[in-house]
Amino acid sequence: MSARATIVLDVGKTLSKLSLWTPEGRLLERRTRPNPRIERNRLATLDAVGIERWIEETLREFAGLAQVGSIIPVSHGAAAAVIRDGKLVQAPLDYESPVPDDVRAAYDVLRDPFASTGSPALPVGLNLGAQLFYQESLNPALLEPDTTVLPWPQYWSWLLSGVTAAEVTSLGCHTDLWNPLAATHSKLSVARGWAQHIAPLQPADAILGPLLPNWAKRTGLPPDTQIYCGIHDSNAALHAARGFPEIADHEATILSTGTWFVAMRILSGSGDFNLAALPESRDCLVNVDASGNPVPSARFMGGREIEVLTGLDTRRLDLKADQHALLSAVGAVLAAGALVLPTFAPGSGPFPQGRGQWISMPDDSFQQRAAIALYAALMADVSLNLIGSRGRLLVEGRFAESNVFVRALAALRPTDTIFVGHAHTDVAFGALRLVHPSLPAPAPLTRVEPLVEDLHAYRLSWHRQIVSNSNHHS
Repeated sequence: MSARATIVLDVGKTLSKLSLWTPEGRLLERRTRPNPRIERNRLATLDAVGIERWIEETLREFAGLAQVGSIIPVSHGAAAAVIRDGKLVQAPLDYESPVPDDVRAAYDVLRDPFASTGSPALPVGLNLGAQLFYQESLNPALLEPDTTVLPWPQYWSWLLSGVTAAEVTSLGCHTDLWNPLAATHSKLSVARGWAQHIAPLQPADAILGPLLPNWAKRTGLPPDTQIYCGIHDSNAALHAARGFPEIADHEATILSTGTWFVAMRILSGSGDFNLAALPESRDCLVNVDASGNPVPSARFMGGREIEVLTGLDTRRLDLKADQHALLSAVGAVLAAGALVLPTFAPGSGPFPQGRGQWISMPDDSFQQRAAIALYAALMADVSLNLIGSRGRLLVEGRFAESNVFVRALAALRPTDTIFVGHAHTDVAFGALRLVHPSLPAPAPLTRVEPLVEDLHAYRLSWHRQIVSNSNHHS
């Protein structure tokens, strides 16, 4: 089986991605599909049916390109499917859809404290427990005795293998359903009866079984193709980072950048983590890695904010042809005191109550974008400090290619060693390392040189403006 290709199925929030890899970790083919959300029966859900149809078509194509031996799913968090009698009875809710205020208020009374779960009270449907509570309020019979709840990655492994499973990286992802220090279901999940419906726990790298015969027939893939349990996407990026010798077993933090910027700190030992020290109100949380270890984390919706600030075209920050001009614009931004204040994603990030605004917004497009990249770096710097990040930092994901962003971060954190990778394969590489644990890193990491400009006064001004802005609106 090891001499055969692996397919990584990555169901992201915005895009679904299928990629085909050789056993040596070489990319053979990659396909993507935008994910619409489905509005039905007062609920906005993820497009499980449409994604399945696309998966079938793409797997059929991949079957003609290589001899496939394994498939491993990856997906975003805050999503779970409900199945019964071998069928999907409730697709996952779209986590950006609001939970009604009265339902949310009733739910919040029942939640475990942050010190128990490491899961903060998040807006809309970002707490999976709030989604289940809301769904039960609409359909009290949702979780009948023969019903199973599957985290989103394991929905796809079940669909392909017929074997139900759950896994700790998805259960430990701000769900309110998991106690990461005790490594068990939360009191809320047990009291509500949800724990007994959640599929049996399996490791992310467990082989659940071979591809179902009907899927082998539908796709032309070998019937003995092995289906792996799968993993949460940010934790796949974390697992990928550990495959680089520059990170490996060192004290390090991974900053995954996309729609969300997620900072995840790899602890150097079991005795240096104090869950109570994390500020719940500033979008700090505890993730759980593929081995079940707690991972102090902090997040902000950086990609979404950049999208708002740039007018949807986020490529304008990391477009390769523009990098020199953007770097050249930094001096003018600092001289003009052009600042972006948080937040353009209300309710999330280290300043969840902030009201995003420009100070001295430049007319020049390059200066605007440079200021936005500086803003992302300032936000990341705050989030990293909140989790006690120190030592080595790997910035991965698409915004690792924004030179102003990563070089500003290096300037803001002169005692850290900051690295970037060289390919958009971080999540896929992490998934592949679960299938092939000895897979070498695709390329060495590059150490980031800080901006030549001094950002000390700029950072002080930014923080003062945030305080002033907060006092003005309080």
